[in-house]
Amino acid sequence: MLANFDRLIDRRGTHSSKWDAMEPLFGVSSDDGLAMWTADSDYPTAPCVIEAVRAAADPGIFGYFFDDSDYHNAICWWMEHRHGWKIDPDWILTSAGLGNAIGLCLDVYTDPGDSVVIFSPVYHEFANKIERAGRQVREIPLVLADTRYEIDLDAAQAQLTGAEKMLIWCSPQNPSGRIWSADELRAVAEFARTNDLILLSDEVHHDLIMPGHRFVPLDVAAPEARDRLVVLTAASKTFNIAGQRTGNMIIPDATLRDAMQKRMKALDLSSNRLGVEMVTAAYSPEGAAWVDAQVAHLNRNRETFDTMINAIPGVRSLPLESTYLAWVDFSGTGMSFAEVEERVKGRARIAASPGPAFGQGGETFLRFNLATQHARVDMAGARLQEAFSDLQ
Repeated sequence: MLANFDRLIDRRGTHSSKWDAMEPLFGVSSDDGLAMWTADSDYPTAPCVIEAVRAAADPGIFGYFFDDSDYHNAICWWMEHRHGWKIDPDWILTSAGLGNAIGLCLDVYTDPGDSVVIFSPVYHEFANKIERAGRQVREIPLVLADTRYEIDLDAAQAQLTGAEKMLIWCSPQNPSGRIWSADELRAVAEFARTNDLILLSDEVHHDLIMPGHRFVPLDVAAPEARDRLVVLTAASKTFNIAGQRTGNMIIPDATLRDAMQKRMKALDLSSNRLGVEMVTAAYSPEGAAWVDAQVAHLNRNRETFDTMINAIPGVRSLPLESTYLAWVDFSGTGMSFAEVEERVKGRARIAASPGPAFGQGGETFLRFNLATQHARVDMAGARLQEAFSDLQ
């Protein structure tokens, strides 16, 4: 057995953000509530990763270390074998997670007051980090065409002022799980070139791809964009090791990479040894087999959740191409967002991420995390059907 994704694990009282912050943030008691908000999975990570932690702890010595070559080689192996993306180990810089990487890129490649482009609805921390860095958010809405988001780059061009210095791109798209085609990625790269924008591509969910779909790294689709491209990847979502604060900034261009290296050295930033050991173990044939098993589990959860949610009149779960985050539209109910939230939190006792936090286009949505045991997904569907039973 690679893993038992359906074994129930009680994470309450473990300082888990997902479960222990549920009541103060959402007003949903952890006694009988379901935590389906932050992107964090509820089952143990791959056995090869757990074994690497044990092996690292066994000597009982946790001193300084050097030589990340095994770690870099593992990343290169993973990107080539899982995504058809051949990279050079020298391109990889290690950050304290991808939140830290975004902050560093804003610091190094933009100045206070600059504008940064995002396409919404999108991961809420993009806008938060831009604002905290003293930069301006240039929010451009995606177009929801039936159940799928599209990009209108002509409309986007009309909204630019010339103050924009960076585009933060989300691929696969969070919160909708949309996978961008190679043609779309090339168009985005050309948009960045036309407007002289640094192109920061957050690809953290790239391993969690539903059957029948294929992810294309931006650098594979548009290698001509390398002079302005920074790609962010991590094992954090794939293997649920975000607490180790270990992410990758993959920077093909020497000038961009040198600027980042100098800033990181000035800040005395270096990698976390335990995080490095875990990622090295994860990015292996054993880790790949575990990811395949996880995706099969997530796909089953997706099928169950969509069937139950789409049976509620006026509610629809957008078809999920990637990630484990279901993006659910309640606009057809005719209810205000406040009433929808009250029913989900108060009646169904579920903590889900509020759509308005993801920017324009998210006003009628909630995002539900399906990376949990199937029994909990089934329970969530039943609770939501009951909470909206008057619509039946």
